[in-house]
Amino acid sequence: MPAVVLLTVVACQSQAAEAPAEATAEPSGVVTWAASADRMADGVAGRSYRLVVHTSVGGTGVRVRLSNAFGDRPLTLDSVYAGLQKQRAELRPGSNRRLTFGGARTVTVPAGHTVWSDPLPGRLPAATDLVVSLHSPDAGGPASGHWMALQSSYATQGDHTAEESGAAWTIPTGSWFYLDAVSVRAPAGTGAVAALGDSITDGWQSTADLNRRWPDYLARRLQRTDTAVKGVANEGISGNKVLADGPGPSALNRLERDVLSQPGVRTVFLFQGVNDIKAHTGVTADDLIDGYRGIVERAHAAGKCVVGATVGPFKGWHEWDPAAEAVRQEVNTFIRTGGLFDAVTDFDRVLRSPYDPARMLPALDGGDHIHPNDKGMQAMADAVDLTALDCDSDR
Repeated sequence: MPAVVLLTVVACQSQAAEAPAEATAEPSGVVTWAASADRMADGVAGRSYRLVVHTSVGGTGVRVRLSNAFGDRPLTLDSVYAGLQKQRAELRPGSNRRLTFGGARTVTVPAGHTVWSDPLPGRLPAATDLVVSLHSPDAGGPASGHWMALQSSYATQGDHTAEESGAAWTIPTGSWFYLDAVSVRAPAGTGAVAALGDSITDGWQSTADLNRRWPDYLARRLQRTDTAVKGVANEGISGNKVLADGPGPSALNRLERDVLSQPGVRTVFLFQGVNDIKAHTGVTADDLIDGYRGIVERAHAAGKCVVGATVGPFKGWHEWDPAAEAVRQEVNTFIRTGGLFDAVTDFDRVLRSPYDPARMLPALDGGDHIHPNDKGMQAMADAVDLTALDCDSDR
């Protein structure tokens, strides 16, 4: 029965008071869900969060990664559970299980660090709505999380993490707090792709709560296809740039934590640049290409291959002008023909209007002329050559 797949056997769990972040080893599995952390508003002591995430690859030994990357003080989490969603904040009966950290129920994450939980027994199917509930008695200072989740999650005051009822979870939130990745032990040879991007990858203008970001559509394609790459990590941050910090550290500065450190990642899918271009800060095509080159070199050094995607059209967006369009065209020509990437996906070709190539095709436009709608998101995912995601990184 699906309600008991996550954790049919509960091992005897240690009552040790607390585990330091270093006590939990890095996992050797495959990332099944991720969301890049950023600086949030100050954390609230005594608050609990019930966070709903949609997985990609299935497997056993579920582990979660908790983030205090942007904190200015240690963060204690004294109760963390994982279960399966029934509806809204209510969990499927019998599915909620406590997570431990080095055998302990409590973990303290130092400022600037992340920590992985111990694996849970049992199997988590692919494409599952997993619910992670966590409580911190001492949260304060900047919280780490992902503000634009496009997914309804819940909060409450006090520790209600063990409860499967949704009755106490009366505070809705559209953000994820302190949770930035989930991994599983998948069949041998299974890998993952990490999509490094901005608000288009983050899913803005796609329908909330329905998992219609383009990486979600890609995950569904991968599940239906005979390929070794099954996991998808969505590492998009709205407003993010390749070269400059802003909303989130730049792609160059967050590459290690958000992408290269994720277990099982075989391929980096790089789709960024429009925010650098439209900001009119003097960034040239050569500047952006140098940024791409830095990402590719570091990814290759880590044994990953890199798929590059062309920058989509955005005429009609208030920051568009002919000068920005000229930079976009120069950058896209390099992505297509420069030979930097192991493979290329031409999102510009997929999204542009045949009548005005600087503008998005109206049927795919989410309404603001830069972010695709659900149909556009699916068209992007359908354009990805799945065989390219398992490419040879020996370069």
